[in-house]
Amino acid sequence: QVQLVESGGGLVQSGGSLTLSCVVSGFTLDYYTAAWFRQAPGKEREAVSSITSPEGSTNYADSVKDRFTISRKSAKNTVYLQMNDLKPEDTAVYYCAIIRSLEGPGSLWQSVSSYDYWGQGTQVTVSP
Repeated sequence: QVQLVESGGGLVQSGGSLTLSCVVSGFTLDYYTAAWFRQAPGKEREAVSSITSPEGSTNYADSVKDRFTISRKSAKNTVYLQMNDLKPEDTAVYYCAIIRSLEGPGSLWQSVSSYDYWGQGTQVTVSP
C-alpha cells in the first residue's frame, strides 16, 4: 500500500533552517502533485507548498514565499521542504500529502480534500 513518511522536524531558534523529507513508498513518483501542509494547535490544517511531476510547477502560501522551497528527487521517491528564516509562527506539525493524477488539483492545491494519501506528520518548533 501507499505510505508517506516524513522526517526532519525538530526544535530550532527563530531565523534557523530545517529541511523536511517525505519518502513515498507503494508507487513510483511519476505523475503526481505533492504538497506540504501544517497544523498548529487549535488551528485548521493549512497548505504550505505544492509541486507537480513531471512539470515541476510549484505553489507557495504567501506566509512562506521566499523562505521555503519545495523540491523532489524522483529517483529517491522523496519530496523535500527546505525551510529558511523560520519564525515562531511556523511552529506546527507538518504533513506531506500526495495525489497521483495527470491533471493534479490545479487551483485547488490548497484544499485538504484534493489529496489521497497523507503522512503521519513531523513536529517543527521554532523558539523566539
